[in-house]
Amino acid sequence: MKITLLGTGDATGTPVIGCNCPTCQDAHKGGKSQRTRFAILVESSEGTVLIDSGPDLRYQLLKQGTKHIDGVIWTHGHYDHFAGFAEFHRVQYNVDVYGLPETLEYILDYLHFLRPKMHKQEMYEPFELIGLEFTLFEVIHPPVKRSIGVMIKDGDTKVVITGDTQRDIPKKSIEMIMEPDLLIADAIVPPTVEVKKHMNTEEASDLAREIKAKEVVFTHLSHFFKPHEEAIKEYPLGYDGMVFEYP
Repeated sequence: MKITLLGTGDATGTPVIGCNCPTCQDAHKGGKSQRTRFAILVESSEGTVLIDSGPDLRYQLLKQGTKHIDGVIWTHGHYDHFAGFAEFHRVQYNVDVYGLPETLEYILDYLHFLRPKMHKQEMYEPFELIGLEFTLFEVIHPPVKRSIGVMIKDGDTKVVITGDTQRDIPKKSIEMIMEPDLLIADAIVPPTVEVKKHMNTEEASDLAREIKAKEVVFTHLSHFFKPHEEAIKEYPLGYDGMVFEYP
C-alpha cells in the first residue's frame, strides 16, 4: 500500500492570493510551503483510490503521473474537498464515488454531468476497494451534520485519515481507530491561532497520543505556520507529494 499526500493545504491553499506573509513568500519561491488543496492518493497492486478531490486535482494527478482512478471517497461536502472532481470531464467518465448518502447527493447535485457511479456507504461498515479494506468513521466538523474520516487496512497495516474534524471525535470512532501505523491528522493552525471547526497542532498531537499512533503527519495546513523548513522543527507537517509505503 502506498499513500501519497497530493495536497496538504487548507481551503485557500498556500500561497494565499494577495498575501505577503513569510510563508506565502516562501511558497511563491516553490518550496514545501507551497500547498495545494486537500487530496490523498491510495495505491495498491490492484488500483488507485482518491480520498477527496480538491480544486487542484488536475495539477496533482499530472504531477503524480496518475492515469486512472478506480474510486473516489468523499469525506464531506465542502468545496475544497470535492470541486476538483470536475477535472475528470472528457478524461474519465462513470467514476465510482463513495461516501455517506447525503454527502454524495449534495456533491452530485453539482457534478451530475459527469455521471459518476454512486456507492452509498454508512459509517463503521467496512467495504473493499482495490484489494484494501476501507471504513468510514464519524468525526465532528460543524456546520456539516455528518462528516467522516477514513480508516484503511491492508493485512495488519492500518492507516487513519481524520478528514476535517474538531478534537471531540466520538468514542465509537476512537475505539475503532486505535493503534494505527499512520495517523494523517487535520491540524490547520498552530495553537497560537484560534480555530473552531478543525484541530490545531496541539489537539492533533493529543489525538495521536490517545490512539497510540505509531507515526503521525499533519495536513490541511494553513499559511499561519512558519515557512515549512522552520515549522517542521516544531511539528510533523506533511507536504505535497509526501509518500508513505507499506509492504
